[in-house]
Amino acid sequence: MPRKRKLLAQLSALQSNSSFPQIDALEKLNTTPGADPSPKSSKYFVVEKNNSPQLQADFFNQPCVSLAKSFLGQILVRKLPDGRELWGRIVETEAYLGGEDEASHSKGGKQTQRNAAMFMKPGTLYVYQIYGIYFCMNVSSQGEGAAVLLRSLEPLQGLDAMRELRRTSRKATTKLLKDWQLCNGPSKLCQAFGIDKAFDQRDLTQDAAIWMVPGQDPPGEQDVVATTRIGIGNRGEWAQKPLRFYLRGNKFVSVVDKKMEREMAARGHSPCS
Repeated sequence: MPRKRKLLAQLSALQSNSSFPQIDALEKLNTTPGADPSPKSSKYFVVEKNNSPQLQADFFNQPCVSLAKSFLGQILVRKLPDGRELWGRIVETEAYLGGEDEASHSKGGKQTQRNAAMFMKPGTLYVYQIYGIYFCMNVSSQGEGAAVLLRSLEPLQGLDAMRELRRTSRKATTKLLKDWQLCNGPSKLCQAFGIDKAFDQRDLTQDAAIWMVPGQDPPGEQDVVATTRIGIGNRGEWAQKPLRFYLRGNKFVSVVDKKMEREMAARGHSPCS
C-alpha cells in the first residue's frame, strides 16, 4: 500500500513538555506495569519518523466550509502525559457557519461562556459536552462564531492507548474495539484521544499536547463527499445543506451517504485508488 506508507512517512515525533489536567484513564496508562513505552501502530501502516512541519495559523485562517474540506487528510496529533503520541488522519468533518446557521451553537451571533472559543482566532479548539458525559471537538475558522466539527479519524499510531482510553470511557472490560471503531464519531475520537473540557480554547498552533501536521496526497474533489450534517434535529433548510464532508470509500467514516455516492458515480466522479 504505497500511498499509505507515503502518508506515514511524513509523520514526526515532535518533542515538547507540557502540564495539563490528566483524566483517570491517562493516569492509568502512565502507571500500567510492564507497559511497552513505544507507540503501537495500526497494522495497516508502517510508521517512519521524519521531520514534518506543524500546520500554522495561515492554514486555519480560512472560511469555514473551505477549512472543513481542507482538514480532510490532515493529521491530528495528541501527546499523552507519558510522552507517547496518538496520530489520526481526519476523514470526516462538519462546518458550522455561525450567525444565520440555525444548527450552530453561535446562531444569531450569540456569544456565551460555553461557545467563546468559536469567536476566537482561527485554530482555537472548541470542546463542548453532550448528554452530560461525552465531548465533541471543533476548530474555529474565519467568520464570526464559525467552527468545524471533527467527526471521524483514521487511527494511525498509538492504537493500544486509544483502546485503553475508549475502554475506560465506556466502562467496558470485555469487548475489544476494532480499528475502525476507535474514532468513527465525534465523541469516540475525543475518548480515544483523551480530549475533555480542559482542551477548550487551546490554540492548535501553540499547544504542546495537541496539534496538526500536514497529510500527504491531499484528496481531490472526486474523493470528497458533501452531504447533510448529522444529529442536528429540525433546523429547517439548514438541516438539508451539504455541510458534512468525508473521504469517499474510507471505512473509518462514521456515516456513509450511499445515495450521494451513487449520484457522484453517475456523474462520472470515480474515487482515486
